[in-house]
Amino acid sequence: MKLRTTLFTFAAVVSSSALLAQEPVVGRADESMFTDTDPVLHRNKQTTLHIMRELLQCGQWDRAGEWLTEAYHQHNPNAESGLQGVVYFFTQVMKQPRVANCDKLTTEITAVMAEDDLVTVLWPRSYKDPRNPGRCYTTTWFDTWRFVDGKADEHWDPATIAPPPSPERCEQ
Repeated sequence: MKLRTTLFTFAAVVSSSALLAQEPVVGRADESMFTDTDPVLHRNKQTTLHIMRELLQCGQWDRAGEWLTEAYHQHNPNAESGLQGVVYFFTQVMKQPRVANCDKLTTEITAVMAEDDLVTVLWPRSYKDPRNPGRCYTTTWFDTWRFVDGKADEHWDPATIAPPPSPERCEQ
């Protein structure tokens, strides 16, 4: 009897979780988040800004050597390690177009944190809700870089082997 009550309670909680509302993840395109009073952290945050703006936003991968080391250790399962590996991934696999005029970050950022030789950027992502057709939900994506002499040398993110679990992005 106790097991039946526990299972019923668990089923009720799980089925009602769709009724619970989440706080939406929000961000803003604000380059001032990439600053710091500590000169080393400031340099690393500024390099991160260039990675976010010139590389990830504008596809200027011909400039990647300005901000990434030759070794660039990649922990994303879809891209190879090394400068050439990550450039190949974005230019040949993802076919990211190059945008010449890239003077302002337009990607919405939730937070930028720096400590020691690491910088982490949090930003919102929206997906279609598989439980509620026509509705979207937000979640938080992150990218973390480890820096050596002012260049990103190692990278982590929550990517999974393509296609991701929720492949349908939601445009808002």
